[in-house]
Amino acid sequence: MAPLSEEQLIQKREIRREQIIEAAFKVFAHRGLNRAKMTMIAEEAGLSAGQLYRFFESKEELFSTLIHRAMKESINGIESIYELPGTPYEKLKMFTQSVFEDESSRYPFMLIQQAHTADEMPHEVKQIIKQFSMKNYFEILLPLFKEGQKMKEFVEGDLEELISSYLIMFSALATFNMPVDEHFELPKAEIFLRVITGPKA
Repeated sequence: MAPLSEEQLIQKREIRREQIIEAAFKVFAHRGLNRAKMTMIAEEAGLSAGQLYRFFESKEELFSTLIHRAMKESINGIESIYELPGTPYEKLKMFTQSVFEDESSRYPFMLIQQAHTADEMPHEVKQIIKQFSMKNYFEILLPLFKEGQKMKEFVEGDLEELISSYLIMFSALATFNMPVDEHFELPKAEIFLRVITGPKA
């Protein structure tokens, strides 16, 4: 078998790195920084611990990398609402339901919440989090909510209060970290959004 070219080696390494990051998102989301171990992440990724340490020297370095990505992915996720079809309500409903149904799409929000609330965090993570606030989400959602009120899809009232209500409840459910089954599951988006639309939507 011919040896891999430099380009193929770089591609293979990047695939392996993404494999680690995806596994780490899941482990950190469910166990937190303190309870997660590099061996757990390696097992989730289907790698040996030695292979993992070739990419990241410590779980703190890996967690910091994930927080960088989590912030970008959470912002990109909110911005993607505008790419969805339909009216403001339909866009918001589709986005909300997709996050509630796909656990992996909640991982970025779960890690950001951990970084905000945990007692001990690496210095780099603290510096990253200082640059981030709910205002980032608010500014993205403002045009959508304005249009929703204009179309009579969203209830009248103070836009800041309306968007804040959505974000607080969305954040609470997106970071919900308990097992769900057929007897206990996250609410459907249309039920969740009644605080935004009123009881008739």
